Amino acid sequence: MDNSADKRQTERVILKESKREQAVEAFLGGCNCAQAVFSTYADLFGIDRRTAMNLTNSMGGGISRLREVCGTVSAMALLAGLAEGDVDPGDLKAREKVYQRTRDLTAKFEEENGSLICRELLGILGREQAARPSERTPEYYKKRPCAKFVACAAGIIEEELFDRD
Repeated sequence: MDNSADKRQTERVILKESKREQAVEAFLGGCNCAQAVFSTYADLFGIDRRTAMNLTNSMGGGISRLREVCGTVSAMALLAGLAEGDVDPGDLKAREKVYQRTRDLTAKFEEENGSLICRELLGILGREQAARPSERTPEYYKKRPCAKFVACAAGIIEEELFDRD
């Protein structure tokens, strides 16, 4: 590899790490898990932060605290759709490509974490009864492993969606 190729590779590694850190910082700054992941990459698709936050607001807590599919996984699915594109409803090959990419992303997440389901990841039995989000206190962050899942999803996005060469 020549020096310019080495430099590009080094820059790519730094960018990957900074994006992953940015996603975790967004979560630790009060974003829900889906917002933290999706908003970190939304600008790459021409989506402003406010729109990204609004699009993913209801996906936190495994879809509005129902503790179903982890919000980070939902964010990965949205990003896969944006990355692969499928604007023609009749193009089943394009849709299949998006579906397969999403399955690949979710399989990697499940392999690394043991589940895609929020309540299983958190060790919670059943659905939350209240829609009210938990207060984001230091104690909240100590007992919730969600920052780890945000970092994992961001890493998968980097490896599987953006690091193809």
